[in-house]
Amino acid sequence: MTYLYIMHDQKQLNEAIILEHVHHLKQLKKEERLVLSGPFLDHPGGIVVFHATSKEEALVIAKQDPFIRDQYKSFDLYTLDVADERNDFGLR
Repeated sequence: MTYLYIMHDQKQLNEAIILEHVHHLKQLKKEERLVLSGPFLDHPGGIVVFHATSKEEALVIAKQDPFIRDQYKSFDLYTLDVADERNDFGLR
């Protein structure tokens, strides 16, 4: 399944926590879980889209993100029903 968490800024970031967050993303990429991630340009926060086997596992992964773990950001976790060419953009 594909999940995403939308993060909302809680406190000012610093270089050390940003580097930890990037390491977390690189680990997800190495595990072939990361789909995409990035900050919003028009909202104080960002998004991480990734694969997990269950909502419970997705919650564990999100809470391991240093931004969330150390309360720099709050988050909302969602399950995404991917619509793309493999399922005729949701028609199949």
